[in-house]
Amino acid sequence: MNDHVPVRATAARAPQPRSMRKIAFASVIGTTVEWYDLFVFGTASALVFNKVFFPSFDPLAGTLLAFGTFASAYLARIVGAALFGHFGDRLGRKSMLLTSLLIMGLATFAIGLLPNYSVIGIWAPILLLTLRLIQGLALGGEWGGAVLMAVEHAPDNRRGLYGSWVQIGVPAGTLLANFAFLIANALMSTEALVSWGWRIPFLVSILLVAVGLYVRLNTAETPSFQKVKTAGAQASVPFVALMAKNWKRVVLGGVATMSTGTSFNLIVAFGLTYGTQTLGFSRNEMLSIALLSCGACLLLLPAFGLLSDVIGRKPVIVGGIIAEAIVAFPLFWLMDTKVFSLALVGYLLMMTAFAANYGPIATFLAELFGTKVRYSGLSISYMLSGVLGSAATPIVTTALLQATGTGSSVAWYMIGSAAISTIALLMLVETLKADLAEAH
Repeated sequence: MNDHVPVRATAARAPQPRSMRKIAFASVIGTTVEWYDLFVFGTASALVFNKVFFPSFDPLAGTLLAFGTFASAYLARIVGAALFGHFGDRLGRKSMLLTSLLIMGLATFAIGLLPNYSVIGIWAPILLLTLRLIQGLALGGEWGGAVLMAVEHAPDNRRGLYGSWVQIGVPAGTLLANFAFLIANALMSTEALVSWGWRIPFLVSILLVAVGLYVRLNTAETPSFQKVKTAGAQASVPFVALMAKNWKRVVLGGVATMSTGTSFNLIVAFGLTYGTQTLGFSRNEMLSIALLSCGACLLLLPAFGLLSDVIGRKPVIVGGIIAEAIVAFPLFWLMDTKVFSLALVGYLLMMTAFAANYGPIATFLAELFGTKVRYSGLSISYMLSGVLGSAATPIVTTALLQATGTGSSVAWYMIGSAAISTIALLMLVETLKADLAEAH
């Protein structure tokens, strides 16, 4: 294990502001497209997939199967993280970003063309699962590369801020996914939405992919990787080099990040199902609540990222995790009132806690690893957190709700996730003053 994080010994780099803004914009656009593709699937899983692809099961079982397909991509993401991380550390960040974005876009577009269960039977969910796995492979490589394009280009004293811009892709992609379904739900009947309307958000994603590819084609490779490439110092097998010295950081980083997936999926996946099927909110109401809270998150993420440049990564992240635990019960108390405005307040509280946790975490994970294995380490660690938090949350929370009939059991699940993440985070070093130019 390599516990040492080199401290900056050189002056902060100062790239041109216009160039840095262009890189940050490219990162935001690309990750927004990727997360839109991912979360449009999650929204469809909560609203219609149980009827389209699993109609022979009762509603709850159908929803669990739909969420199971949703979760399958998280396992594929670890494979994608290792695969794209290998080539990202060997060949460069930019080429892997373009490849992963194209793969994700084509898989999402193909989901929009899938025949229903009523047309091809069991092959419908099988093809859905296959395309979902392809989505997961692509996202496993995309996020880490986007983070490094921003963080490795950024001035040393603003890495937290620019790393948090990449994180904006999560609420932005979710906002677009919910907005797409909100429009579809408003313009057509439930029957039309289940029959064919759900396909539209998947098919239009190809336009977003085209924009993302265009923007990313016009960005440069990162200085940190260029230094390693020029010296011919790339690791022969980055994954082996990573696990030989940094396996503990990979595991602890994944566990420390787990609660971000738990809290966010509690809102965007389980929350939609709980609100509509248990509490009686309309689909439009729950989609609107999710949309407004994601809009607030767009502003909060860079604020907490910037704060981490001042006081450190760990204090901000720990504060966010503790806040997630504190807000867990109030979120359900407010939702259980069945009052739109109070449910929105609950969502905004949890989203604020999530933003404090999630804003600095990308930069923190990137700073844990040296340049030669940074793409692999960052990606695998984050995708591990997806399996532990994001993938399990919709399934576990739906099962808990069925067993107990109350949201309190789900709140305890959030608190447990937060406690585990806090312990793991405290076992890792502060990285604020890490030197990214170090190529170990």
